Amino acid sequence: MINIEKRDKINIVTFKTDTINALITDEIRDQIIKIFEASNSKVIIDLSGVRHIDSMGFASFLSIRKTARNNFGTLKFVNPSPSVMEVLRILHLNTVFDIYEDLDECIQAMR
Repeated sequence: MINIEKRDKINIVTFKTDTINALITDEIRDQIIKIFEASNSKVIIDLSGVRHIDSMGFASFLSIRKTARNNFGTLKFVNPSPSVMEVLRILHLNTVFDIYEDLDECIQAMR
């Protein structure tokens, strides 16, 4: 479901699907939360290619954020499609998540 690439000490998560929905959110959440089992982990969720996220997907991201904060981790998002960004704005999640348009800029913000 996901790929995890490590750059320095930053885990970059990408998806093998263009839709994040209730059918796959548990698996995605569990895999990303495992990263945050180590304190101070850094994760960038790269939404490149993701065209749709349902309510369960957003709930999963909120759960991941909570786990990250509880373990002193850092979570950022990058490359949301215009349609995903629009939903993030409607739900006011753009004020909750750190969202970047450029991966290099996001990586720099992690350092």
